[in-house]
Amino acid sequence: MPFGALFGTLAVDSGLTVAQTVGFSATVYAGASQFVALQLLALSSPIWSILIAVVALNFRHVLYSASIGRHLGHFSRGEKAAAFFVLVDPLFAAAEERVGHRRLTRSYYFTFGLMLYVGWSVSTLLGAIFGGLIEDQRAFGFDLILPVYFIAQTMAFRQRAGFLPVAGVAAIVSILVYVTIGSPWHVTLGGLAGIAVAALRRPAGNGAP
Repeated sequence: MPFGALFGTLAVDSGLTVAQTVGFSATVYAGASQFVALQLLALSSPIWSILIAVVALNFRHVLYSASIGRHLGHFSRGEKAAAFFVLVDPLFAAAEERVGHRRLTRSYYFTFGLMLYVGWSVSTLLGAIFGGLIEDQRAFGFDLILPVYFIAQTMAFRQRAGFLPVAGVAAIVSILVYVTIGSPWHVTLGGLAGIAVAALRRPAGNGAP
C-alpha cells in the first residue's frame, strides 16, 4: 500500500493525470518497473531505452514464471495467464513457501494475488488524489523509499550462491556508467552486466570433471 500511494503521488507530480496513473498501475502492475519508467520519463529518455530498462528489471519474472509454472498444472490456460499476470514478488514468495508443505490451490493463489492487485491499484488512486497535499515530499524522506526498497529486494537474495559477484559487478558497472555516461544508462547497463555474470557463471557443483 505505501509504495502504491507513493507511486500515485510521484506520477501525478510528474505530470500524469489521475486516470493515466491508475491505468498505468492497473495494466503494467510491476511496481519497481513503474518507478523506473516514471524516472526515465521525467528525464525525457527515449522510449526504447525505457523498454530495455523495464525488460532488464523485470527479467526475474521470467524465472518466477518458470518456477511457479511447475505447480500450476491443474490450472486451465486462462487461469495460468491470469496467474502469471498477477505474479509479483510477494505472491511468488508466498506461493513458493506454500508448495513446500501444501498444494497450491486456485483459491489460495488468486485470493492472495487479487488482494495485492486491488491493494496496489487502490493505493495508487489514493496517492494520485491526495498525494498533492504533501508539498515537500523530501522533507518526509519519500525520495529514499525507492532506493531502500531496491536494496531490501536485492539483499533478500544475499544467501544465494553467486550473490556477491553478480551484485558486485552490477554495482560497479552501474557506478562507472553513471560517472562516465550518465543517467539513465547506469540502470540498464548495470542490470545487464549482472544478468551476464549470472548467465556465464558456472553453477555450484558443476565443476570440471
